[in-house]
Formats: sequence, C-alpha cells, structure tokens
Amino acid sequence: MLAPNRSNARPAAAAAAVALLLALPATVLAQAWPSKPIRVVVPFPAGGGIDTVARIVVPKMSEALGQPMVIDNRSGAGGTVGTEVVARATPDGHVLLATFASHSMNATLYRDLSYDTEKAFAPISLIATVPNILVVHPSLPAKTVGDLISLARKRPGDINYASVGNGTPAHLSAELFNMMAGVRMTHIPYKGAAASIIGMITGETQLTFTTVLIALPHVKAGKLRPLAVATLARTPLLPEVPTVDQSGLKGYESIAWYGLLAPAGTPGPVVDRLNAELVRSVQTPEVRENLLRQGTEIVASSPARFAQIIREDIVKWTKVVKAAAVKPD
Repeated sequence: MLAPNRSNARPAAAAAAVALLLALPATVLAQAWPSKPIRVVVPFPAGGGIDTVARIVVPKMSEALGQPMVIDNRSGAGGTVGTEVVARATPDGHVLLATFASHSMNATLYRDLSYDTEKAFAPISLIATVPNILVVHPSLPAKTVGDLISLARKRPGDINYASVGNGTPAHLSAELFNMMAGVRMTHIPYKGAAASIIGMITGETQLTFTTVLIALPHVKAGKLRPLAVATLARTPLLPEVPTVDQSGLKGYESIAWYGLLAPAGTPGPVVDRLNAELVRSVQTPEVRENLLRQGTEIVASSPARFAQIIREDIVKWTKVVKAAAVKPD
C-alpha cells in the first residue's frame, strides 16, 4: 500500500478550506466582524470640518462595536489621496472613508482618478450637512439676491467673489449661481477659508459662499451681510435669512455634506451594522449636541439614499464644471 503524498495533501486541504470560507453566508462572516481595530481615513488635514465631525461620531460607534476606531488623516490633491487608499483597501469593514461633498465634485474635476467615485465605494450613511450661505461685503449695494443679480448684470465681471481654491465647494457654488442667474462674476481664489474671509472683510472681494458656522461671527459683528442660505430650507442658526430659492433663483441648492463610506464589496451585513451604529451614535444627546455646536444639521440616512445623493451631485457639478471650464489647483 502506497503512503499518502503529504506534499499534495497540504495544497488540497488549503484549497478546500478556502472553498469552505467562500461558501459561508455573508451573515456568518459578519458575525466575526470587527475582529481588529477599524481605520477611518479622513482625506483632509486634522482640524477641518469632516475631521471634527468624524472625531465626534466615531468614538460612540467604537463603543458599540467593541473595537477601537482610529482616525487616519491622509490629505492631498483635494482629498483624492486618502480616498484612493480606501478604494484599494480590503473590503472587510476594517477600513472606512469619512469624507464630505468634494467627494462628488472631484469626480467631475479630475480626469485621471485611479478609482470610480460611485463604483469603488459602498455608501454607509450621510452624517450631517452644513448650510452654505451667501454673504457680501457691507459696501456692496445689494440687500437681496435679486439686487445682486441686477447689479451683476449691469456690471459683468466687476464683482469679485472669494473661494478657498479652484474646484472647491465655494468656487463651484458661486459658478452654479453664475450659471443659474445668467451673470458673470470674477473668481478670486485664496489659500484657505481664513484667508478668503480676510479678503472679504478688507474689501478685496465683494462676496463668497461659505458655511454658516464660518460666517456667523462676522455677520454678528456687522463685517459681512448675509443675503441668503444655499439650502432649500432656512437654517435655525439664522432663521431670518431667506434661502436663495426663496429669493427668486428657483431650485438653487448647494449643500456641504459629511458621510461615511466603505470599499465596494464590503459585505452587506457589515454595511448595515455600520449604518445602524452611526444612526444610533448621532441620536445620542452627547453626539447630537456636539454636532449642532459645529453648525451642522444631522441627517443620518440609508446607504441607498446616500448613494443617490452622490450620484445626483456628480450630475449637477459636471454641468457646472463644464460650463465654467473649472480646473483643479
């Protein structure tokens, strides 16, 4: 009788083990998750909006999941560097992406992205939105959106608007306004939000689209005049300020959203669990209070709804980028 060939038996046993693992239902695999710390990649520097929001929400999720969730800031190229890290990660629920609205905008700005903005990710949930607001320098003779449009039509190219750089939400929000209102205002990019606001206050530029949280102290000090918020509903932070839509530019909307995604192929039960824990997290009094303090409006959503928002944003901003021939920095 021949002795068994053990060198052949080992590969056969390994192949059988892999086949058995692949045959396990996703729900069984998900039961063992998370089996190690979860890395949450933030594709922007520490201290920014999405970094702050992630650091508020993630600890409560970590408690529920029983594993540390570690923030990993991977900034560069408008957020695409860190986003690529997650797109290439193993889709097992241990590497996630916390990002904001520029995720959709980048799909229209960069032609050489190494990932597909929609197909490379499994949306988990929106976290919150931040109302953008149109503010002007007090010297500009415009008290309403209608006034601004009339002035811009009489003085094409004479009104300067500030942004924090080419292709940024502030830039595209203003270009969307240009396109919908049929006006031409001149773009003045700055290196960062602080510099753009200083340019506004000193009168180098006459208007900008920024978040309510950034604008609020300067509005209260009388250094900037609010004309309208860029969401379809008024913000509780400035309830007396109308929306751009209410002011006559029907359908205008520019929302800064924050959300959480996983690499495409992450098991459905893992995505569902992450969604459930994120929704629970933002509903706790402590997290909710901290998010509201940041000027955000909590809008935790289903994965399907988040995917729809990303898809709609790409369609919207593609039109703006093409119409204005916007190029990234």
